[in-house]
Amino acid sequence: MSAIEVLLVDDEEDIRVSVGQALELRGFEVTAFARAERVLDRLGRDFTGVIVSDIRMPRMDGLALLDGALGIDADQPVILITGHGDVPLAVEALGRGAYDFIEKPFATDRLVHSITRAAEKRHLTLELRRLREAPAPDDPLEAMILGRSPAMTEFRRKLRTVAETDLDVLLVGETGTGKELAARALHGLSARRDRPFITINLAALPAAHAEAELFGHVAGFAGSARARIGRLEHGRGGTVHLDEIGSVPLALQVKLLRVLEDRAIEPLGGGDRVDLDIRVIASTRESLEELVAEGRFRDDLLYRVNPVTLRIPPLRARGGDIPRLFQHFAAAAAGRHGRDGPEVPPETLLAVASRDWPGNLRELKNAAERFILGIESDPAPGAARGLTLAERIDRFERDVLTATLAAHDGSLKATYESLGLARKTLYEKMQKHGLRREDFSD
Repeated sequence: MSAIEVLLVDDEEDIRVSVGQALELRGFEVTAFARAERVLDRLGRDFTGVIVSDIRMPRMDGLALLDGALGIDADQPVILITGHGDVPLAVEALGRGAYDFIEKPFATDRLVHSITRAAEKRHLTLELRRLREAPAPDDPLEAMILGRSPAMTEFRRKLRTVAETDLDVLLVGETGTGKELAARALHGLSARRDRPFITINLAALPAAHAEAELFGHVAGFAGSARARIGRLEHGRGGTVHLDEIGSVPLALQVKLLRVLEDRAIEPLGGGDRVDLDIRVIASTRESLEELVAEGRFRDDLLYRVNPVTLRIPPLRARGGDIPRLFQHFAAAAAGRHGRDGPEVPPETLLAVASRDWPGNLRELKNAAERFILGIESDPAPGAARGLTLAERIDRFERDVLTATLAAHDGSLKATYESLGLARKTLYEKMQKHGLRREDFSD
């Protein structure tokens, strides 16, 4: 996200100046107001920022501002600052829709943390709205290969360019990244789109029958009563997707290389040569170069299958797409199971966006399915993996403080000097994280 916009409301000028300057030093874009009613003119359903307001103010107080802001947009985050005597009032405000309340006196880090979390929630809320309200893409490729992140936009551009040629293609991507979907897209955008598209999972072929499965055989071969057409022949005139090509045994690689070079096969048992006229799209989750170096894959076959190599970005490299994709998969799952369209809470999307998803699209899709079925209320379990950016920063800060205090046997002077902190800042951070000096001294 770009700089977070904060609308700061307090009738006391010294508070507006001190808090505003502290937030600006942390990178926030702050606009300060002495009167709450002026803030409402700045709001709208597309406002991306956060309101921070004192409760006790003349004319329109913080609670009235809260009601007015939520009347404009029920999802607008409002953080209220309260004195000690106003805590019950602030708790009531939470029930009325306030995002958070902070009791005076407060550490700047506490306010920064709350604003950051609120802004993250606001960002995802607006993204979710845009996703729901956006018309279906006119581009069939964008409808098939989902994602608006720079990585996926560039991938689609390359895929479209290659699809218009008749070159063979090697797709490289981790498990679950959508290699078969990409292969189908290449076929669907090519001049062969009206011809067969055949996927052959080479890793699933039984070793004893792999050649017969690929090339076919004549009647009488190995005692068979009838001839069999090989899977490669089924793709004549169209596209053949050779999935997991790195799993092909070396002995079979020699024969496969000849087929790819000649674009013809000879069925086992002495059948006549069959011309194929196929485009080959190979895919792998392993590095074929590494397999060549290990002696498990022929270098000449590698050069034959990769005139063009397209690398599919893993989900962790396209984080901005994750909430949208989860919502898309959840909606699709709801349709399959005859349920109403899902209302995925922003907090859930925050948790989803924070995970790496090593299983990529397949894992994310399964999580959305479980979420819709109610099997798993938290699609991103695990405290470490489900942390937001602000929470990860908090955890990192606490770990650094703990390690440094321990290294200096609880010496505060040595700790704040080694970390380059002011003494007061160290005290505030220790208080924030519940750290005590005596816990680190002998």
